[in-house]
Amino acid sequence: MEAAGTLAWIADAPVKGLGLSLRREAVLGLAGIEGDRAFYLVDDEGRLTNAKRAGNLLRARAEASDGRLLVRLPDSSVVEGDVELGVPVETNFYGRPVRGRVVKGPWAATLSALAGLPLTLVRADEPGSGHDRGAAAGASLVSTAALEALATAAGVDAPVDGRRFRMTLGVGGVGAHAEDGWVKRRVRVGAAVVVPRGNVGRCRVTTLDPDTGERDLQTLDVIDDYRAGIETTEPLPFGVWCEVVEPGRVVVGDPVQLV
Repeated sequence: MEAAGTLAWIADAPVKGLGLSLRREAVLGLAGIEGDRAFYLVDDEGRLTNAKRAGNLLRARAEASDGRLLVRLPDSSVVEGDVELGVPVETNFYGRPVRGRVVKGPWAATLSALAGLPLTLVRADEPGSGHDRGAAAGASLVSTAALEALATAAGVDAPVDGRRFRMTLGVGGVGAHAEDGWVKRRVRVGAAVVVPRGNVGRCRVTTLDPDTGERDLQTLDVIDDYRAGIETTEPLPFGVWCEVVEPGRVVVGDPVQLV
């Protein structure tokens, strides 16, 4: 195996669109971390909704396990309870239909008040289908050096917070954007093996502070400038999305190696 780096962070978001939670360890299954993006939000017209429309959603965090859901709000209060499912719905995920069921309970009203628009909480029927590119793209990764390169290009003093990019895994100890060269190669992360399948094209959520939801960095303009001319599978590339081909446990500090 070819040495590449070490695992710098693990992140997930049980409710798609809410703030990321950092974890010390997780099991990467074929559809990603169990429960990651298991729930999502739609507006009153059934459209998928995230921080692009309501930055305040980033100020809330969710935890889900054993049929229960907890949402922690900016004032540290929590809304929690057993998940009870209602009527079936189908949602357009960037041209891909995702089936789910409306979640009954207090979460929709609470998140609607936070977002400032009417929202419905939905649980996806199939594990992993709540990821942007579906269950076959259950993980994503980016090098920490890429964040430093972005900071330099943007003219800011500190590394850019990796949570802006909502990636599952961060990899330290490799060159900036080394992951671009891993596409279609097997990469062992701890006990799991992933295969990057393409670049992740960025959207304006990355311009938002991951704690406040306020726009404070023109990431898209900077990426468009300093990454111009890069061969990519999606425009405005930053990081890669991965298929998990061998499930396994991953722990921060684990080696990341090209197989």
